[in-house]
Amino acid sequence: MDDGAVSAALNSLTLEKSRSKAAAETFRLHMVTWNVGTAAPPATVSSLLEIDREKPIDLYVIGLQEVNSKILNFINDMTFEDPWSNLLMDTLSPLGYVKLISIRMQGLLLIVFAKQVHIPFIRDIQASYLRTGIYGYWGNKGGVSVRMSFYGHMICFLNCHLTAHMGNANQRVDEIEHILDTQEFNTSHCPKILDHKVVFWFGDLNFRIADHGMHFMREAINNKRFHLLWEKDQLIMAKKKEAFLREFEEGPLKFKPTYKFDLHSETYDTSGKKRKPAWTDRILWRLKMDTQTAAGEAETEKEEGAQGEGEELEEDEERTLVPEPESSVKLRLESYTTHMSYGISDHKPVTGSFSLEMKKLYNIPLVRLKAEGEWSADQDALITYSILDTFVSSTWDWIGLYKSGFRSYTNYITYVWVKDDEVSVNDEEVQVFLNMDEIPVLGGEFVLCYYSSNLQCIIGVSPPFQIQESKAAIEEGMASENLNGLDNTTILGPNQDF
Repeated sequence: MDDGAVSAALNSLTLEKSRSKAAAETFRLHMVTWNVGTAAPPATVSSLLEIDREKPIDLYVIGLQEVNSKILNFINDMTFEDPWSNLLMDTLSPLGYVKLISIRMQGLLLIVFAKQVHIPFIRDIQASYLRTGIYGYWGNKGGVSVRMSFYGHMICFLNCHLTAHMGNANQRVDEIEHILDTQEFNTSHCPKILDHKVVFWFGDLNFRIADHGMHFMREAINNKRFHLLWEKDQLIMAKKKEAFLREFEEGPLKFKPTYKFDLHSETYDTSGKKRKPAWTDRILWRLKMDTQTAAGEAETEKEEGAQGEGEELEEDEERTLVPEPESSVKLRLESYTTHMSYGISDHKPVTGSFSLEMKKLYNIPLVRLKAEGEWSADQDALITYSILDTFVSSTWDWIGLYKSGFRSYTNYITYVWVKDDEVSVNDEEVQVFLNMDEIPVLGGEFVLCYYSSNLQCIIGVSPPFQIQESKAAIEEGMASENLNGLDNTTILGPNQDF
């Protein structure tokens, strides 16, 4: 074995040891599901996102149903960001969150945000969708999903809008089973939804409360005796019959049914139809057990038990010391509730806050990069980057210059191709050239991000740095609206909208 192979083996062994010794860390996830009934966004969603929490959120996942998808609105949203995405980015970006990805299928919209510090460690991001409306040809019903590797742990989020009406409970079960069995991602690693370590299934699932009369239901709701309605909740009943549904967990329904309300009120349906209240809007989750890990732990426990119990173990050879399978991710529901103050729709939004406890399977970005020297629009600039771990690079990889507090990976000021604009290479680092004409004249605080075309995500973020105001521009009295497109961000590629 040559020196390079030995070094690689030792590095791999060191990495595995560091993983096994690494302490588990806790990350916080906040999820929102809301059927918005084609309404325009409210003035603020700050309370819905719980942005004033004492413990900050690491990931936001927002799933909307019935976003306005009339033909003119939909075409406009395909070209530009839709109003809901803009409101969410306007709210979260100043707080240091970046939109990772969004997927749109007619009225279904799923958006994922992450704290900027996590961005280089969220990889393998993909989106998928499946229509179930009108024999699978119409996208008013179905599911949209996003999967990702979060510090090495595969997580999938599935936002669904299932068929409506009281009598269609069995069809709803068939639809979600079809989505889970059929929807795929373009990868050999975890191609199906249920292949992922953690799956969140949420949305307007449209399950109703069967059999109870309106008077009984109103009395139970008004007296906050919600448990009296659980027995006839169609989803709870379906879980008793269907094994695949029993794999999903849900918090207790200790809040008012979220459908159907008169608009801009907390009053249940007073129209001629007088639809019964129901918990149509739900958030469930599924943890995949690590059975192989459990088997390995069984052997270890057997050996340790034999050492500690001696002859006592020999007398009871039939005893099995196999632990219950566990997941390498521990999930705890911290809150599950509805937000009654939002009245733009006949549904109330539902939120779920979770803590995810896991060991980071990697804590070093694939690429480290920095801005060399002092930057201003008066001179050309150099970017230095180093590859810290193996990945398949591409001639389509690029480095973007972003204003601090950027909204998404497409929200760059300018970019350079890592291969075409390369000016210096050695064993440890590469330097890339940026023309001064591309540098913002007014300056400010910025970061550099390395975007991998193959991985389709940002894999390295520089420390923030200052760009100085251009002396030449100040002398010439240039106005901010004319400064290198700073106020008119270029778009390299669209979001995943379907």
